[in-house]
Amino acid sequence: MSKDKSLAAVALITSLFFLWGFALNLNPILIPHLKKACQLTDFQSSLIDSASYIAYFLLPIPAAQFMKRYSYKGGIILGLLLFSVGAALFYPAAAVRNYAFFLGALFVVFSGMAFLETAANPLITLIGDPASATQRINFAQSFNGMAAALAPFIGGTFILSGTVLTDAQEKAMSSQQLEAYLNHEASSVQVPYLVISIAVLLVAIFVWRTAFPAIKEESAETKAIENKPLLGRIIALAKNKHLMKGVVAEFFYVGGQACVTSFFIRYSEHVAGFGEHSAAKLLSIGLLLFMLGRLSGTALMLVFNPVKLLVTYAIINICLIAAAVTLHGPFVVYVLMAVLFFMSIMFPTIFSLSIRGLGPQTKLGSSLVIMGIVGGAIMPPIMGQLSDMFNIQIAYVVPGVSFAVILWFALQNLKVKKLDVVGGH
Repeated sequence: MSKDKSLAAVALITSLFFLWGFALNLNPILIPHLKKACQLTDFQSSLIDSASYIAYFLLPIPAAQFMKRYSYKGGIILGLLLFSVGAALFYPAAAVRNYAFFLGALFVVFSGMAFLETAANPLITLIGDPASATQRINFAQSFNGMAAALAPFIGGTFILSGTVLTDAQEKAMSSQQLEAYLNHEASSVQVPYLVISIAVLLVAIFVWRTAFPAIKEESAETKAIENKPLLGRIIALAKNKHLMKGVVAEFFYVGGQACVTSFFIRYSEHVAGFGEHSAAKLLSIGLLLFMLGRLSGTALMLVFNPVKLLVTYAIINICLIAAAVTLHGPFVVYVLMAVLFFMSIMFPTIFSLSIRGLGPQTKLGSSLVIMGIVGGAIMPPIMGQLSDMFNIQIAYVVPGVSFAVILWFALQNLKVKKLDVVGGH
């Protein structure tokens, strides 16, 4: 294969990191937006994360099995098609203003993203020169971070109206006026998600038309293990206490990350008095700090022990969350933005620690750790319920618990002196 065609394949795979980073980080915009448009409680609005992240729990292993039979390229095309169809479904969901329809559309979108993440993370390391595999995945993940920073800014500009009615204002409206307002709010997602659907479909066509490099065959030992019954392999891995601790830590990390970002706008409005648009911009800056944190953290790991860095960042975030729960005023929003910076290294470090020493079982073990992403489906509703019972500020104790669990996991691994940090979300 020519160098130009190989570069085209790398460019397309890199674009996948951008696409899922963008879609995932529109959720913090959708949560306050659909809360208004569909008149939801905090608990109900948190189900946006549940519909999204549950796909990551259900799909990684089926996606891996699909790609084992039909190739990475086939899995990517199917993932992009699901992504495109799910985004297009936002148009009729908004037209009828049905929350269950929105949740179904999100599940389809994230089912596609589960295929993309399952394929793209290993594939970007397998194509091209093995010596530069680490540079390629770090480069690709920088586009994921870029998308994460852009999504709240673009989503906040084109989706959020900036108008939040008080209970008194809603009661002062006639039923026709309120219905018109709610329909107008719901309709603002139609064009943005239609544009996303078309863009993703175009990428699917490019992938279909692009020749991918041949992937190096797996070792005989790996093939022999992968030909064994899947259920038996999963049961055997479930007995690995170190791996299971990693799954638990990743569960709490992703749950904590989802909680911090998903309720950021609501927290900014009700605790610090920021408007929707200002809060969305601050979230965008916070996610830019997240990307910078990952870049700087990767550099620091060349000098400091990654596990000790994880311990330090977890302690810092526990202190920052304590401040966010107890203090008041605009300052507390900047505290939450700092939390995003210090959580940046957590996913890849936990992931890398979890799969250490798995040998030919690494691929399946990685899928099990990725399934820990289901924490993003379970913890935001807990936080939403706490917010409905008390207030959004008190509810931020939930990600505080997450960072305590991460600290516990890191302390379990203090004896690890050397670690190659891989993977990202």
